[in-house]
Amino acid sequence: MRKIICLIVAGLLSTAAVFAQKNIPSAQPGATYGRTIDASHAIKMNELQTKLKTDSVYTGKVEATVVEVCKKKGCFMKLTRANGEPVMVRFKDYGFFMPQDIVGKTVVIDGIAKVKETSVERLKHFAEDAGKSKEEIEKITQPKTDIEFMADGVYIVK
Repeated sequence: MRKIICLIVAGLLSTAAVFAQKNIPSAQPGATYGRTIDASHAIKMNELQTKLKTDSVYTGKVEATVVEVCKKKGCFMKLTRANGEPVMVRFKDYGFFMPQDIVGKTVVIDGIAKVKETSVERLKHFAEDAGKSKEEIEKITQPKTDIEFMADGVYIVK
């Protein structure tokens, strides 16, 4: 009986994940996702990079432009920075997702940033979810140490 209940619950959760992207409101200025936040006291991405050179963790708001979003269900996004390398943003407890039309929008995210190493397996998973080609995915052969942001709220600035 316990196995049957677990299977039913797992089925319901996977169905919800499949249809999650359809219920996400469009990325319009002033829209929020996750915890409701605003743009006050946000720092720019280059300031975040500077802070993380001396501190291992930053908690607060960061403003940047979205350059990529998970094509499957909006479960992550990437933000620009001066050196051209994007910063990965995931969402706390997968509690919310981003719309596909968020690419190119300026956002403020609130949460925790850390410098973290991401495994080859995880990098390939992200590339697959982002819709990258098999050739691009196969080129991923080394782990990457970089800034990763766990957001609990996103605000669309413009």
